[in-house]
Amino acid sequence: MRALKTKKVSGANPLWKMYETIRFIKVLKNVIIIELSRYMPSVKWKHFIYRKGLNMKIGQETAFAFKATPDIMYPELITIGENCIIGYNATILCHEYLVEEYRIGNVNIGNNVLIGANATVLAGVNIGNNAAIASGTIVTKDVPYGMMAYGNPMQLKQRW
Repeated sequence: MRALKTKKVSGANPLWKMYETIRFIKVLKNVIIIELSRYMPSVKWKHFIYRKGLNMKIGQETAFAFKATPDIMYPELITIGENCIIGYNATILCHEYLVEEYRIGNVNIGNNVLIGANATVLAGVNIGNNAAIASGTIVTKDVPYGMMAYGNPMQLKQRW
């Protein structure tokens, strides 16, 4: 089960009134940093900018591929270990806005993890060391050490 903080709302959906829960200037700053970085050809610069500009916790030699996207609203809730690859156009989310509630959760990714192209990691998920996420997978639950997550709905199998 994902570790999420849930807040019920009444009236308009929480995305419509999101600036009641997060500062506009923070979102604007994050959007500018992330959108510029998505197209940046240097993984080293991207690594530095995400750590310093977004307060993400990222280990040594972890690389974000072209167009990979961390959460725009709460990137500081993302922790990624060492020597990981976040694949082309992959997305890591720390928030979910639903019609009657919103949810926020940390995302923890271990060391030596591969997240394939176009994969989406949902809020509140933990991915263990040496795990692999196949391209296009929506990660809806924790992925233990050494496992591979694949498909939609997500399935797990031993990596070795």
